[in-house]
Amino acid sequence: MEFLPLRTLPAAPRQQSTSNPHSRHFHSFRHPLFIKHPAAITHIHFCPTKPHRYAVTSSTRVLIYAPKTGKVVKTITRFKDTARGGEFRKDGKLVVAGGDDGVVQVFDVNSRAILRAMKEHNQPVRVTHFSPHLPQILSASDDTTVKLWDLSTQACLSTFSSHTDYVRSAIFSASDPSLILSASYDSTIRLHDVRLPEDDANVITMRHGGAPVEDILAFPSGGVAVSVGGPILRVWDLAMAGKCVRALSNHQKTVTSVAFDGTKGRVLTGGLDNMVKVYDVEDWKVVHTMRYPAPVLSLAVSPDDTHIAAGMTDGTLSVRRRDPKASELGASSAQETAIKGGAYEYFADMEAIFGTGHIKAKGKDLGPVVGPADEFRVETRRQKRLRDFDKYLKSFKYSAALDAGLHKNVKPTTSFALIQELVHRDALRIALSGRDDVTLEPILNFLTKNVTDPRFGEMAAQVVGIIIDIYTPILGQSPILDEMLGKIQIGVERELSFQRELMKLRGALDITLSQAVLGRVEA
Repeated sequence: MEFLPLRTLPAAPRQQSTSNPHSRHFHSFRHPLFIKHPAAITHIHFCPTKPHRYAVTSSTRVLIYAPKTGKVVKTITRFKDTARGGEFRKDGKLVVAGGDDGVVQVFDVNSRAILRAMKEHNQPVRVTHFSPHLPQILSASDDTTVKLWDLSTQACLSTFSSHTDYVRSAIFSASDPSLILSASYDSTIRLHDVRLPEDDANVITMRHGGAPVEDILAFPSGGVAVSVGGPILRVWDLAMAGKCVRALSNHQKTVTSVAFDGTKGRVLTGGLDNMVKVYDVEDWKVVHTMRYPAPVLSLAVSPDDTHIAAGMTDGTLSVRRRDPKASELGASSAQETAIKGGAYEYFADMEAIFGTGHIKAKGKDLGPVVGPADEFRVETRRQKRLRDFDKYLKSFKYSAALDAGLHKNVKPTTSFALIQELVHRDALRIALSGRDDVTLEPILNFLTKNVTDPRFGEMAAQVVGIIIDIYTPILGQSPILDEMLGKIQIGVERELSFQRELMKLRGALDITLSQAVLGRVEA
């Protein structure tokens, strides 16, 4: 007859989780990385294109990190004063940043050379952005102005001067590059249309309620914006002339930053209360909260939704990472790879997608190449390896099987399944017999831990009874055996005492509930 490996006892049913899917998603970010910098981290930006490197602005530097390794791959230090707002261009080849010297600079990422320097601001430039569609740059400064620059000529195309205090955030509309949103410490959010004359460009003004506005965010549709300032997050309907449709106060202190997650279905806010709150954009309820060791100044999420980066006032950079699900990887591969012919160019192009193996042509290494997901692969059936206790059971070495099944790396459900199998074979007494103090001690230790477990208590008590029956002649002669059996007795007595107390409590609760029911009936 063919030997059947041991089957593990069914584990206790898991309690139904009360957490929502959003919370479970953010709990999957399980690889926190903490990197210390000498100064506060004022801005973080992920590159829109893969591999989604991220630029961290701190002190007089913009550091570019690799997401897989968490290591610095480039450092831009060409600043005369504190750097501000370092951001990638869409293709990841250029970085723009402002500074406390009032200069807006554009850098080549590979060479770190300064390609452009725009100097019309006369106070610190806090915000810089590349236009998502046009060769333009947006900047905002403490001089209360927002400027639009032509990247190719360095010329200032427009200056918006409607704010009366420091401008701390400015962004392009995702749906229309002609629309610009800006937010200021004058407690206003303003929508500008660059197609209009500068004096008439401010088409909508929204008031945040008296608190300085720290950051703003625009939805991809362009019809909704979010602003944060003080402890309040506000949601604005731009299609209704900037009507405030939500005002939420879930932070205890000032909210400093706001960002989308990778799906654009959730909004994250970071604040000086050391908290990051996650909102579901469907109902604007907080679905998850993350605590950080210091006040949060900057926040960003990678476009592929696998990294959450937060910068803090004490210079700590926290990067939380999750491994993408197989379904996400499959969807990504399906989008990036199409069925092509077996041409040489096809395999040469696979470098950007796959990462193992190399091909060469004319002496040149063309990079890593692997076949696509729809290739045929020869699968081999691997025979399941028997575990140690299964091998001993197969050869009828019951004592050795029991010792292997009680190893610390074996789960209790598996250990008791082994004991059950030994009982079924009438071999448990054989496995327990002929032992000395040293070989009995692991068994008694295991029983001490599990004799009060409701799943295994009855079976553990039977094993203890067999041990006492076998080793009664030497009880009182072995200090180790006496001590271990004494521990089991104490554990059982404590469990019985606890169960008696629970029965008393149950009786008291029954009386209380009965009186409550009678009171309702009489009423």
